[in-house]
Amino acid sequence: MTNNHPHTQALVEKHRTLDTQIEEAQRSPAIDTLEIAEMKRRKLALKEEIAAQPHH
Repeated sequence: MTNNHPHTQALVEKHRTLDTQIEEAQRSPAIDTLEIAEMKRRKLALKEEIAAQPHH
């Protein structure tokens, strides 16, 4: 997906950041599984918002 709209770029960056945080959290034995689930929900919501953006 290529979209140069600043809002979409910001959403994509947030999605990437959450993805990295989830990966790191899953490697940590002290992380709360509910916290990981919440991060995954936010990541999915961002993905859906990105997909809903108008494509230029």
